[in-house]
Amino acid sequence: MEGIRKRKNTLIKEYTLMAEECNKIDPELYKKYDVKRGLRDITGKGVLAGLTEIGEVNASYINEKGETVPAPGKLIYRGMDIKDIVNGFMTEGRFGFEEVTYLLLFGELPDINELNEFKTLLSEYRKLPESFVEDAIMKLPSRDVMNLLSRSVLALYAYDKQADDISINNVIKQCLKLIAQIPLLAVYGYQVLAHYYQNKSLVIHTPKRRYSTAENILHLLRPDSKFTHLEAVLLDLSLVLHAEHGGGNNSTFATHVITSTGTDTYSTIASSLCSLKGPRHGGANVKVAQMFDDLKQSVKDWEDDGQIRDYLYKLLNGEAFDRSGLIYGVGHAVYSISDPRAEIFKEYARELAKEKGYEAEFRLYEKVERLAPEIIAEKRKIYKGVSINVDFYSGFVYKALNIPEELFTPLFAVARIVGWSAHRLEELVNRGKIIRPAYKSIAPHREYVPLNMRSVEMNSLAGNL
Repeated sequence: MEGIRKRKNTLIKEYTLMAEECNKIDPELYKKYDVKRGLRDITGKGVLAGLTEIGEVNASYINEKGETVPAPGKLIYRGMDIKDIVNGFMTEGRFGFEEVTYLLLFGELPDINELNEFKTLLSEYRKLPESFVEDAIMKLPSRDVMNLLSRSVLALYAYDKQADDISINNVIKQCLKLIAQIPLLAVYGYQVLAHYYQNKSLVIHTPKRRYSTAENILHLLRPDSKFTHLEAVLLDLSLVLHAEHGGGNNSTFATHVITSTGTDTYSTIASSLCSLKGPRHGGANVKVAQMFDDLKQSVKDWEDDGQIRDYLYKLLNGEAFDRSGLIYGVGHAVYSISDPRAEIFKEYARELAKEKGYEAEFRLYEKVERLAPEIIAEKRKIYKGVSINVDFYSGFVYKALNIPEELFTPLFAVARIVGWSAHRLEELVNRGKIIRPAYKSIAPHREYVPLNMRSVEMNSLAGNL
């Protein structure tokens, strides 16, 4: 058996070398053929791939000379500035996620009766099929809640008698149910993970009808179900700020791509979840928190700019944390001068820091926010400005709320499923073509070689298995 294992490992190593060699593409060829990698040009401007009325991300303006100039970032939901939306429900002392969900799905802000009816409907949908928790979550625990979310969403397909019906009427119902149920899937998935893999007690609460989405998440997550009003307000704000980010972000673009094939809602949302999981997308908030944990261990004096600078230089040089050469939470594909979500988050995070006694840690975040863009500008060629993004303070807020890291990205998904649902409906209503961008082959022409005339070295190795 040991000999077979070694041969398998040898074969995999050979395959690895072959795969790496045959897939290398000369970077200069991307310039030669004007390929916009990531569907963005060198200045960060995206390739126009579609039209939408749902969300808009704006980080530039055209000056009098016709040049594109970086500007403070703006995030627009259905034509409304996110700052105005947040100021509206915050000033009136209301939770905003359900209201924003209605706006993104149906294009208008609800009146009080429409909002109450909508919240009642979500509350009724906030129930999983009978035995689903036991059969789909508890019997199949996962070390990663995002993977469990994808699997659970696909499993819900089996409970829907009209799962493949993509009429707008049916898709709206499916999306509303998923929006209501995904917070349960996320929290229950974490509770089972903590029980089976971290030896913690298993506590499963039932959602409360009178609670908002944010309140229910905290109620479901905490064994004693207790939380402060400010904690619920901050979590609700996080859901609002993460609900939508235009059609061009990776997971929402995936929603459009998958929807364009005509497939079902469950397959579409599962695909979007898989996209969001990646550390270059929704998984970045976890990386920010972990990076700051490493920083706090490495920097003895949190008030010393010099020590913090040294650490940030090491990050960029690939000498600290995960050796990736990245300062997580700083920089964005679109925003340059500022990310409006981060600006909003910061002000309320300051209030939470005072309540929780995290003022020193908050000041450390502020120092990194100030120093990191300067250091990046020194070390790297920047074609546009660089600033912190929403992930920078969201990790801080989640830690202050005692939310485990395993739920950071799933909470992003709890919010963003609203945007995915809106974009799925938009793609279906407009009945666009299947999305199929072009790729240019640069492989040289080769002649087919009969099997008995090929090299036998690899065949011999395989035959020994």
